[in-house]
Amino acid sequence: MKDLIALRQQLNGLNTIEKLKYLAEAYKDRIVFSTSFGWEDQVVTHLIFANQIPIKVFTLETGRLFPETYYVWNRTLEIYQQPIHAYFPQSDLLQNMVNAKGPSSFYESVENRKECCFIRKIEPLKRALAGNEIWITGIRAEQSANREHMEDLEWDEANQLIKFHPIFDWTLAEVKDFVKENNIVYNTLHDKGFPSIGCAPCTRAVREGEDFRAGRWWWEDQSKKECGLHAAS
Repeated sequence: MKDLIALRQQLNGLNTIEKLKYLAEAYKDRIVFSTSFGWEDQVVTHLIFANQIPIKVFTLETGRLFPETYYVWNRTLEIYQQPIHAYFPQSDLLQNMVNAKGPSSFYESVENRKECCFIRKIEPLKRALAGNEIWITGIRAEQSANREHMEDLEWDEANQLIKFHPIFDWTLAEVKDFVKENNIVYNTLHDKGFPSIGCAPCTRAVREGEDFRAGRWWWEDQSKKECGLHAAS
């Protein structure tokens, strides 16, 4: 495991942009940011692109995204004129799953849903992270119970690298204010009750009083709301 204590000390006292710049310099060409074009990710994308910080930005193109997500993706490219690298599922794995179980097998069992998540998200993520040492995310502490036990800088055992969450301590109100103040393009599904936006067949709006991630895989046990991308180590 990397010496997180030393790295935390080096980042101590720096603001968010300074932390990103420090990591980009210290881990040159070995640092990436993953975006799914939600509120939080758009904030981090803005911090990186607007400040010309040399961090590679990538996304997972699952093939099942909302039209609104593709709109945000395209507008982000137009606004910042910076590349966002797409990682797709391996065609043979996807083809075999759909041919064997149909296009909506994820509704039938947790095992099938996890298989779909693995093919469309986890395996492409492994390829996107390969060779890197720092993974930047848009995770915030208040997003789910699991994430409240995480830290802004942590070791990812599954992927063998360091994860840094630059807006980890931000509230949703702070995220919204930053988006508004900086005129950042965002997914309009957020205005329609979608706090967390993933694949279209697996995401619905949440009702008042429901948990943040209640709209993800709502047909399953409510105690498990992670696809595996950010499961606790």
